[in-house]
Amino acid sequence: MIVASGVGSMPGSDASAYDEAVAVVLDTLPDLPFVPELPGRGPHAALPGRALAVVAELAADLQPAGWRLTGVGGSTGLDQRRARSLLAQDLDAFEERAQGLAVPVKVQLAGPWTLAARVERPRGDKVLADRGARRELAQALAEGLRDHVADVRRRLGGVPLVVQLDEPALPAVLAGRVPTASGFHRHRSVQPPEADEALGWVLAAARESGATPVVRCADPQAPVALLAGAGVDGVGGVAVDLDVLPAAAYDAVATLLEAGRPVHLGVVPGQAPAPAPTDATVTDRVLRLLDMLGLDPGDAATLVLTPGGGLAGADPAWARAALALAARAATNLRR
Repeated sequence: MIVASGVGSMPGSDASAYDEAVAVVLDTLPDLPFVPELPGRGPHAALPGRALAVVAELAADLQPAGWRLTGVGGSTGLDQRRARSLLAQDLDAFEERAQGLAVPVKVQLAGPWTLAARVERPRGDKVLADRGARRELAQALAEGLRDHVADVRRRLGGVPLVVQLDEPALPAVLAGRVPTASGFHRHRSVQPPEADEALGWVLAAARESGATPVVRCADPQAPVALLAGAGVDGVGGVAVDLDVLPAAAYDAVATLLEAGRPVHLGVVPGQAPAPAPTDATVTDRVLRLLDMLGLDPGDAATLVLTPGGGLAGADPAWARAALALAARAATNLRR
């Protein structure tokens, strides 16, 4: 069944905005709601901080340049504890409003390569610079994800979960475009086999915990084929943005849908356009894509329609409207 969801982030910068975001998500997305993220509250709620709230065994703190690992197995610092507390508060708020929910729920987390490209080692420069450190970080993320999935499932009465790994930095990691701390050089490119291995650890942790994993990369150079095959048996899905999806990736998307694996497709602008699209125009965009793939809506039962990007920078009215457009388009395609 074709359904709708969101990417993850929503506008707002305080607790009342979070409560409103949860209400909007649950009211607008009856088939696949997501646990909202509000990065407008600062680095503790943004992508790296959210993931460092979940990782196991690794301690981290917040520096002027961003997040930095401080050691293994040591006590966590104030900022990491604050990130964990904020995540727990968000889950409390979602749990309270989601009582009795009987549909799958999606949670989001930074993937291992985006985390390695944005977090520093204890002695400086990005984790990406050290093969051993990036391996350790990926494994700590995988282990922490197991506990996170168990916690969310317990809170929500055992509903099925979808885990979305956000990998916006992956194309730059593969191409050797991530700058060093000095800004004068670039980190060496990571080869696809190593990228696949680290993704596989985290995807396997999600799958072994009973969740459905999806890797999101909304970039014109998104390695869709690599993401589709990541892990030992490649059973996860991908999340992409139709506006930037290269034609070369169409075959991989079609193969996933034909195999019954999830494809999350961004079809609604993340910022309010002029004029705003209608559900009919969004539906038509999806139908045209399916036609190019040689599929009809009945062949795309694992398709999930979403906005093309996070909604953190959107006007609250457009954030609600964008989710509603995706939901109405999904309903149209099921008819």
